[in-house]
Amino acid sequence: MDFQDPAFLSRILTLLTLSFHILYATIGVGVPLMIMIAQWVGIKKKDDHYILLARRWARGFVITVAVGVVTGTAIGLQLSLLWPNFMQLAGNVIALPLFMEVFAFFFEAIFLGIYLYTWDRFEDQRKHFLLLIPVAIGAAASSVFITIVNAFMNQPQGFEILNGEMVNVSPLLAMFSPAVPTKVAHVMATAFMTSAFVLASIAALRMLGGSKHIYHKKALFLTMKLGLVFAIATALIGDFSGKYLAEYQPEKLAAAEWHFETEEEAGLILFGILDGEEAKYAIKIPYALSILAHSNPFTEVIGLNEFPEDEIPPLWIHYLFDTMVMIGMWLAFFSFVYVVAAWRNWAFIRAKWFRWLIVAGGPLALIAIEAGWWFTEVGRQPWVLRGHMKVSEAATTSGQVDLMIILFAGLYLILGIGTGVVLTRMYKRNPVEKELAARENGKGGEEE
Repeated sequence: MDFQDPAFLSRILTLLTLSFHILYATIGVGVPLMIMIAQWVGIKKKDDHYILLARRWARGFVITVAVGVVTGTAIGLQLSLLWPNFMQLAGNVIALPLFMEVFAFFFEAIFLGIYLYTWDRFEDQRKHFLLLIPVAIGAAASSVFITIVNAFMNQPQGFEILNGEMVNVSPLLAMFSPAVPTKVAHVMATAFMTSAFVLASIAALRMLGGSKHIYHKKALFLTMKLGLVFAIATALIGDFSGKYLAEYQPEKLAAAEWHFETEEEAGLILFGILDGEEAKYAIKIPYALSILAHSNPFTEVIGLNEFPEDEIPPLWIHYLFDTMVMIGMWLAFFSFVYVVAAWRNWAFIRAKWFRWLIVAGGPLALIAIEAGWWFTEVGRQPWVLRGHMKVSEAATTSGQVDLMIILFAGLYLILGIGTGVVLTRMYKRNPVEKELAARENGKGGEEE
């Protein structure tokens, strides 16, 4: 591995940018739905706590949107600077969803601004609630369009290569590759799940900090219920994703499961250490890989022996797959326990140790998001456009990428620290108790 190679450095910078951006993008997609649900529950139950919950979430959401815009712009810039050959080849095919993603963001931003500006200007909260619908649609659409681009990279179609030239280009066909349904569904479900657990984590942390206000209890119960729903949805969609990989990217599935030989009744491997082609200290679940790939325990699953050695993804993606799956299963189980216990009024969910487990759910969900995206991108290696262009062919030859890494790393450090500082100060200056007291005194909960 040449650490001065522009292609390697370009991968490092792209990894850094996407790893930072995906956190804000995930929150940007998931939180608008959480705000919508909270405000809808508040209107339905005539409960000001849920209305205030939506209001406070919306304030914090604006900060994450602002940072997401900066990092999203950085991604667009880096695509052109770091991967010029890829953009030259694929730009004519997949430019449409890139343009539509920008349009969807502006659509979301316009209505988000109107929504925030018109707090306390509607006597009927139902009319104000309607402004959230285009915000949520815009956020979701933005995610859908950018995921379509990623799906195209994994399963490109809608063009032909003739004598090194791209011909018979069909942008619409390129947008709807076989990878789109499972990828879009998985991205949306995980964004909603992660946002729910992050917000639940914040509520639990406030309760651990000594707040006994029922506002936080309502926030926690609502977000944990939503977390459970979307954790289950994520698991179901993950099953479909496994079947997609088995049909269209079998080398990725085989690498993730250290499945070297094509065989029937294939078992699924969890954890372990690879020694040659043997997984030591691993947990092997009989028939599970065949079930994941084809819903049949006796079906044949293609092994890595069927592929050229230079087209096999890095085998360490196995750990990314395990991390993603195990965290998802834990969050689904844990949220189920909480919801049942809350319904049955079991006391242990109010214990400090249990609330600390809830606090851990937010960071764990974010780690799962990172592991999932690393698995998606690294699992496509060595291709940047699967079957047509390898990473080494797509990268820039500039010798300045190392300087760009330092500059962008500094930018992300400032943005990350700044986000934490701004959000902390915002909520410390306007604690929920203060806002509720102001509303009760007829002041409308306005900020000072």
